[in-house]
Amino acid sequence: MNDERLRLDLAALADEVTSVDLRDRTLRTSRRLGIQRAVVTSAAALVLIAAAAGTAFAIRPDQSPNPLPADAPSVTAAPTRSPSPTPSVSVEAPGSPPPSNGSGTNAPAVQFGKIFYGRPSGVDARNANLRSWRPGDSVVRLAALPDPAALIRASISPNGHRVAWVQLDADGSTNLYTANVDGSDRQQMRKEVEQTCVNPVWSPDGRYLLFREWDPTVGPGRVGVLDTQSPEKTVRWWANKDTGCGARWSPDGEVIAMINTDGGVTLFDSSGNRKRDMPGLGPTGTWRNGDVTSLSPNGDRVALYQPDPSSEYGNVGVVRDTRTGEEIRLPLEGRKSRQVYFRTDGSMVVRVQSGSGYAVLLVDESGKKIAETAEPASLKDIRILAVVN
Repeated sequence: MNDERLRLDLAALADEVTSVDLRDRTLRTSRRLGIQRAVVTSAAALVLIAAAAGTAFAIRPDQSPNPLPADAPSVTAAPTRSPSPTPSVSVEAPGSPPPSNGSGTNAPAVQFGKIFYGRPSGVDARNANLRSWRPGDSVVRLAALPDPAALIRASISPNGHRVAWVQLDADGSTNLYTANVDGSDRQQMRKEVEQTCVNPVWSPDGRYLLFREWDPTVGPGRVGVLDTQSPEKTVRWWANKDTGCGARWSPDGEVIAMINTDGGVTLFDSSGNRKRDMPGLGPTGTWRNGDVTSLSPNGDRVALYQPDPSSEYGNVGVVRDTRTGEEIRLPLEGRKSRQVYFRTDGSMVVRVQSGSGYAVLLVDESGKKIAETAEPASLKDIRILAVVN
């Protein structure tokens, strides 16, 4: 019995010891696994933090790049630039700077209108070109006329659309032609027309042309007004044969001015009736006229060339009162006027020379300068033919 009791106590003791050992081992194992998980978790967290930090570092907008090695070429990013504008193609350049001793105030081109020019001086080749220029724009090369001499005496219609001229053709006859200013729609208006004295001149409405006939056997004939729009090209002849040269028509259509044989100016009506001679002109007057260039709207003032022996250019542009013959002063500011052209509102475009350059002034009816702009250098040696609005 005692032996049996002893064996049971030993078995119970063995079970207690085994149980405690297993619990301790289990606890130790749990602690060890917990520590390992904590280490792994911390390491993973550190990896994630480092990755996030690297990403943030990479995307910082103000972060400078790492310096290049000393022997590596430096690269600088150039700023983006807008493409340069393509230069516009034009026949000739617009205006050059105003003359140094003139007051240059570039004004809107609409004030000056469009200016037409003939051939350059000294050009003897055939097919010289008409040119036009509106201040602020480029010079435009227009129709090429077959005879340079014809271009000197060409007439521009008041609206600036048509040009009329007389040329010597191959058969020896001198004939009157019209065309658009670009050379298109050329038409022969009349044969055997006088070429040197009475240049063709347009009426203010652009329909009629004043001219003088030419008889190869006897020379200059009658002065007539040709209807360019009639199918038969009808002519109304002037009865007065004592006329003159270099006719100009006033914008109101009532007055035609011509240079008479004495070097003065005679005024006619549109039918050829003599109105009057300007006083103070001709051989008995104070000066001798060179040529008429333009008339004021109602013919009370005339712009013309006056011979100037002291000038290498031979002429100066002046304006005179057709009733008194007195000269009207222009605001030239010490410069010489070369040409003057009236506009339909009574204002004037005055071409002046200053030093080696030229400029055009816009002068109102009262004689006050409104604006001034430099003329392109390419037009320096070319005579103005007309100014249109």
